[in-house]
Amino acid sequence: MAGRMLSLFISLLILQGCSNTDNPGSEYYSPDDYTSVPKFNSHVHLHGDNTTYIDQSVDDNFKLLSFVSSSPNRTRQISIIDQEKHTLQLMESYPEDLFLTTTLLNPYGFNEEGWVEEAIAHMDQSFKNGAVAIKIRKSIGMEVRKPNGDFVRIDDPKFDPIIQFIADNNITLIGHIGEPKNCWLPLEEMTVGGDRQYYSENPQYHMYLHPEFLSHEDHISAVENMLEKHPDVRYVGAHLASLEYDVDELAKRLDRFPNLAVDMAERISHFQYQAVTDWQKVRDFFIKYQDRLIYATDDSNYGPKPYFGAELTDQTLRTDQQIRDATTENYQRHWKFFTYDGVMTAPKLPDMEFRALNLPKEVVDKIYLENAQIWFPGIL
Repeated sequence: MAGRMLSLFISLLILQGCSNTDNPGSEYYSPDDYTSVPKFNSHVHLHGDNTTYIDQSVDDNFKLLSFVSSSPNRTRQISIIDQEKHTLQLMESYPEDLFLTTTLLNPYGFNEEGWVEEAIAHMDQSFKNGAVAIKIRKSIGMEVRKPNGDFVRIDDPKFDPIIQFIADNNITLIGHIGEPKNCWLPLEEMTVGGDRQYYSENPQYHMYLHPEFLSHEDHISAVENMLEKHPDVRYVGAHLASLEYDVDELAKRLDRFPNLAVDMAERISHFQYQAVTDWQKVRDFFIKYQDRLIYATDDSNYGPKPYFGAELTDQTLRTDQQIRDATTENYQRHWKFFTYDGVMTAPKLPDMEFRALNLPKEVVDKIYLENAQIWFPGIL
């Protein structure tokens, strides 16, 4: 019954997406409407005690979905269980504005006996505690290996009972599988400054330097295989499902998998890059797939990551006022891209200009709030 209901619901979404056109009579927001419109940021990482970022987001009329992280750098500082406890405590202070995404308890224990049962038991408790989603991180496909040395992929049969448990509990699965296609290019050939910055600072994830690892295509096919096996799971591909480089390629997967939506975390610059040369195609993509696109930023307690050339390169050194300023500046730049009717620039695309998308009000409302309400039941 649950599977049939989900299929019916998603079929309606597809029909809406196909039938919606840019109505000449549609109303449009302006940059001045930014603060007054309710919004949702569906991908942030709030692991510290400083709440300035949360406060500024709330002031800017945002609610937040905070992710627990299984990154070794994070779990060495604070365990997944303690991260969850910390977020739940924060939620008591922000009961209307903050929500929880959990993660696999121990992805690096994949080969251990009882790993599946342990993962499901942890998920069950997290869902009972109020988690509305669970994220599987890029450690699957890029770090965790089988005893024979092969990388563990998201389509491995060992994940099947885990993913089925997620679907049976009507919880959203978020997948950060793979990386942007720039990851397989040398730094100087990458299309946006954010990627050049990240991979220069994190060479362990720069796949151009590791040709023996899985290819970009391998990661995409693993997700496709998983979705084929689990048509009832509600899946949100984080970071535009690592298909950020071409809206046509992303459209192919959205057409193929009605249970797929994507968040924009740290990938809006890729839409802007494509708009430099083909604005109409990017705008048409947003109109057609308006029900499947979810606003997100990937910010931390200290706000968005500073861009190349910023005066302050370490966001952890920001004062509270600098956190507030950086947060609002980033938010408003994104809002301008979606609502403005004119040419603009962005720090991650130095020396480039592109036209803002000037999307109809109903499309902006879906991107910023209504789609999150559908794809993350329980947030509002």
